[in-house]
Amino acid sequence: MPAGVEARPRDARGYPVPAITPWENDEPRFALTDYDRSAACARGRLCSVCDRPMPRGPVWRVVGSAESAAIGEALAAGRPYRNLAPTLEGPGHRACMLYASMVCPYLARPGARRGLSAAEPDEMTEHVVRGAVRGTTGAVVGFAEYEYAVTSSQVLFRFLDVVEFLPHDNADTHLEELRAELARSAR
Repeated sequence: MPAGVEARPRDARGYPVPAITPWENDEPRFALTDYDRSAACARGRLCSVCDRPMPRGPVWRVVGSAESAAIGEALAAGRPYRNLAPTLEGPGHRACMLYASMVCPYLARPGARRGLSAAEPDEMTEHVVRGAVRGTTGAVVGFAEYEYAVTSSQVLFRFLDVVEFLPHDNADTHLEELRAELARSAR
């Protein structure tokens, strides 16, 4: 577990709660995003998982099957990839995203299903439906940079220039990569 994640507040079961996760009645609402926290992370270049500063340079995020497939196809064809459609998911440190891809049930397994629906679905969140399946291949992806916009109701992100693409069916395949990243950051 990355040190920043280990320092996060915990839920009643002892699970660390990501920086952008909202709390309701002293309980985290995993799979939902807190607008104010997400905006603060975007503006302050803070990791959306551990809430610590991200240095200039690459940022990472975990993507689902559709975006993973699009990135894989673009890279295989020698074309650049840029997500022109904004996303609500913010960036983070490489170690934090590798860790998140492995411990979040929805991100980790191809047959995993969403446990919650979006609170107020719109065109950006209409796919966030309880019971929706993640799909076959996810990925942890490094991008050279990100852009963001804070609107009156959402924080939107776009990511530029893929610098690393780590696809997975089952995110446990990232365990050795996570261990190596934690060893690098400990030095």
